[in-house]
Amino acid sequence: MGGVANIISGLRVAAMPVLLIVAWSGYAAAFLVGLALCLISDMVDGWLARHYRQTSVLGAKMDSWADLAMYAVLPPAAWWLWPDLVRQEATSVVIALASYTLPVVVGLLKFRRLTSYHTWGAKCSSVLVGAGVVLLLGWRTPWTFRIAIVVLAAAEIEEIAITLTLREWRADVPSIVHAARLRHIGR
Repeated sequence: MGGVANIISGLRVAAMPVLLIVAWSGYAAAFLVGLALCLISDMVDGWLARHYRQTSVLGAKMDSWADLAMYAVLPPAAWWLWPDLVRQEATSVVIALASYTLPVVVGLLKFRRLTSYHTWGAKCSSVLVGAGVVLLLGWRTPWTFRIAIVVLAAAEIEEIAITLTLREWRADVPSIVHAARLRHIGR
């Protein structure tokens, strides 16, 4: 099943150019369905790997790359399909972009690679942001998106703190408490 989880992550990466083409072509409903499927697959791949005890550093990296690709595709696609809505939610969009970008930059500067912590906060914010985005774009419900962005910002601040705490790159660090313990025991 670890192989299946990795295949799902790989398919999510492969879906991103397709979603860009769909958005560029103006197919809002098809984009939303594709995005929702990718968001669901993000939950399923991790669950499969954990459930069947086939987690791996490769799987964690693949999932992180798939997440990065998905959240890189979302802003231009949303702008092409819903520019008025993006302008209306500009503050939340800027906070979301900064929240996703800063931990990546800090991780690349410190470890020279993408971090793959999969924290509890990141998992929670991923579900909330996914639901918030779909509800915002599909049903013009901004409050769910705004709440999700606050949770996202908190989760990403924790990820930066983890990066600053760890002495060396590690995958799957569930919280800052775990990072502090790892630092304390010298790992």
